[in-house]
Amino acid sequence: MNALLAIIHRDLLLVMRRKSEVLTALFFFVVVTSLFPLGIGADMALLRKIAPGVLWVAALLSTLLGLHRMFAADYQDGSLEQLALSPQPMVLLITGKIIAHWFVCGLPLVLLAPVIGIQFDLDASSLYVLMGTLLLGTPVLSLLGSIGAALTLGVRGGGILLSLLILPLYIPVLIFGAGAVYANSVGLGTSGHFSLLGALLILALAFVPWVSSAAVKIAIE
Repeated sequence: MNALLAIIHRDLLLVMRRKSEVLTALFFFVVVTSLFPLGIGADMALLRKIAPGVLWVAALLSTLLGLHRMFAADYQDGSLEQLALSPQPMVLLITGKIIAHWFVCGLPLVLLAPVIGIQFDLDASSLYVLMGTLLLGTPVLSLLGSIGAALTLGVRGGGILLSLLILPLYIPVLIFGAGAVYANSVGLGTSGHFSLLGALLILALAFVPWVSSAAVKIAIE
């Protein structure tokens, strides 16, 4: 546990020295979601209808922006090799890096989403559902994204390849996350969507760190 906390603390300190990377993802999320109300106009019924999809797609793409940096800097300066040689399990260390990525790229979106949702005239209950789905869904995005980030380490043009590898895996999270907000807005139940998002999170936590750590070991060999 001390090693896990140390990796999270280290990665967060490194991010604080490169604040522009964090602000770029947040700025992208705010700008993309704000353009739709400006482009569509003041048709509140239409804005409420498209809000779940727009907000979730913007959150997905914002998370994708920071994925290539999850392991790249440590790979270039040799830190990943030192982590692999440490007595601590590699799976635990990779999990710490994934958690740090979520704190930087996922949690701010969860906190910012209600403010953006007001632009789409979402009611209070829909905003709570939106936050809940993002709270469950964005960790899955970071976990799945770590697989692509590990597989494309050291690959020229890895950013494009990363997108091609990961975007298909993001589709179920997008469907259930946006579907829950839409279902709530039309008076339907959301328990099924939350259950499926929770199941995806549990499965990702159980298997993804092992896959990502194996991919990282292959990349540094």
